Amino acid sequence: MDIRSKIILISGPTASGKSNFAVKIANKINGEIINADSMQVYKQLKILTARPNKEEQKNIKHHLYGVVDVNKSFSTGQWLKLAIKKIKEIRKRKKTPILVGGTGLYFQSIINGLVKIPNIPLKLRNKVRFIQKKEGQKKFYKKLLKLDKKVKGKFDSNDTQRSIRAFEIKLYTKVSMYDWLNKTKPEFNENEFLKLYIDFNRQELIKRISLRTVKMLQKGAIEEVKKLSTKKIKKDFSVNKVIGVNELRQYLKKQMTLDEVRKLISIRTRQYAKRQATWARSRMLSWNKISPNKIPSWIKK
Repeated sequence: MDIRSKIILISGPTASGKSNFAVKIANKINGEIINADSMQVYKQLKILTARPNKEEQKNIKHHLYGVVDVNKSFSTGQWLKLAIKKIKEIRKRKKTPILVGGTGLYFQSIINGLVKIPNIPLKLRNKVRFIQKKEGQKKFYKKLLKLDKKVKGKFDSNDTQRSIRAFEIKLYTKVSMYDWLNKTKPEFNENEFLKLYIDFNRQELIKRISLRTVKMLQKGAIEEVKKLSTKKIKKDFSVNKVIGVNELRQYLKKQMTLDEVRKLISIRTRQYAKRQATWARSRMLSWNKISPNKIPSWIKK
């Protein structure tokens, strides 16, 4: 398959070797890489977010890595606007855009477009989350079906994130999330994409996660988090969700030992990888499953 005319999407669980695989593809087909990971956009968190290193970026242009300050908010909509611009610029240079990352919403937005739903007040969003937590997912989903009948059969009833999102949208806008989706027009056609999903053996992935955690701590992750104290970061900013940030803050306050931090980061990263895999199974059924160690023979130069 000649993929030079495609927009290549490379997704997969954290620590599966996506960045290195993307570089291999880019070298083979004269491509440029665009970040599709919501945590790798932050300037000050290079180590904890496993941003591609200088060696990986040496011969291949990388875009949208480290472009946002940690004390700034950054939405999927902002990323989408920048990503579309970069894709068009890369294509003008007669090169192939390669989007790589682990943020499902980013891929979903580039493929399907972004639903232009009005901003929902934080107070209401927190209220919906409180209801979900209090009721439990099973009862909460039943409440959702009463509120919005169009949701039935659209996603797994155990999908907490989508259930909450559908609930808050209908509650605030009085319009179903799926009516909003029908109004959305994507920038690119479906056949323009080549979707690759790195399917990694779970036991091997666990080993890689543990090893990467150790290396992060050795390479300066503690100093990285220490420097964040000089920034005024609001509690609801996404940077606070980066795995390792709060754990290392506790270590710096002497509330945890470094060994406890290491174990907790590894556990949380494994849990995150599992959530990514669950997301992929429900939304990436049409993606080509590949190994990160070998470029498929059907990809031609």
